[in-house]
Amino acid sequence: MSSMLKAPPSNNFQPKLNFLSGGSRARRQCNISFGSGVNVAFSKPRTSVPLVLCMSTPTATTQHQVTPMSKHNDVAIMVNGCTGKMGKAVINAADSAGLHIVPVSFGSAEEAEQTVEVCGKEIIVHGPSDKESVLASVFAEHPNMIVVDYTVPAAVNDNAELYSKVGVPFVMGTTGGDRDILYKTVENSKVYAVISPQMGKQVVAFLAAMEIMAEQFPEAFSGYSLQVLESHQAGKLDTSGTAKAVISCFQKLGVSFDMDQIQMIRDPKQQIEMVGVPEEHLPGHAFHMYHLTSPDQTVSFEFQHNVCGRSIYAEGTVDAVLFLSKKVQSKADKRIYNMIEVLREGNMR
Repeated sequence: MSSMLKAPPSNNFQPKLNFLSGGSRARRQCNISFGSGVNVAFSKPRTSVPLVLCMSTPTATTQHQVTPMSKHNDVAIMVNGCTGKMGKAVINAADSAGLHIVPVSFGSAEEAEQTVEVCGKEIIVHGPSDKESVLASVFAEHPNMIVVDYTVPAAVNDNAELYSKVGVPFVMGTTGGDRDILYKTVENSKVYAVISPQMGKQVVAFLAAMEIMAEQFPEAFSGYSLQVLESHQAGKLDTSGTAKAVISCFQKLGVSFDMDQIQMIRDPKQQIEMVGVPEEHLPGHAFHMYHLTSPDQTVSFEFQHNVCGRSIYAEGTVDAVLFLSKKVQSKADKRIYNMIEVLREGNMR
């Protein structure tokens, strides 16, 4: 992934929807329909070029070579949600890193008793009815195990309660659920956990930079208006947790913006024609655009990060697993971590 200040590049990742605005003489309106009779007008300048922060990942997936130094056979990983694309991506990344894949996973009642093959390994899926006994048994067999959760938002709190009750360390990559209850559950149980709505290391670094800016320069964008668009695969039902985190930073910088103003794009046709998502990545992508405009509309800032595929999240998840394993082994006093702390550790592959 690259991150630099530059004018918008002309490549496959440059969205066709521009949030650009300039002075009143230079602007022309671009009306975009979001369905259900909702139309949003974005201003597009004829001459001005804004300062843009573009962060993109290439379409090709980077494969990490496994060397003796990169193997972590002493770390076991159980991936819940292995029938999903994110779960499978994590298993692939973990296998490449040399982690031991526990051949057990949790899924929905409909998925119970299925056998899923990933990386040549057969993984048995268990339903909700016997999760506690199965998890306790597997944890007893693999006391160095870390659970990774990529299930569904509705299962976040119940799953966290289960992991906490059994005492197994876990990485929560699933977004949604009641986050306050999630943190309270983990705090009360004293279990080790990495909880983050964003596992992509480079995107997390961008979020960290935003938090530093918000902390050191509060109200720097006071009076500015904000427009936000996020596009994800149609199967993602909730609003992006990353978008919410970025917006919270803008709010600290003095921008007035409600989370319900986020424009969520889930329609594949709009994603191709309006956002510029490559068709082959419709099943898995994350395109985010944030546009700030000064009160007199003479200044604009645009922040953009585009991700195609899931490898960036899978690799970050594996780093989180290795990070958490070290914290467990060292019996660290702190129990709950986020991905910024994983980055600060500096031991990423």
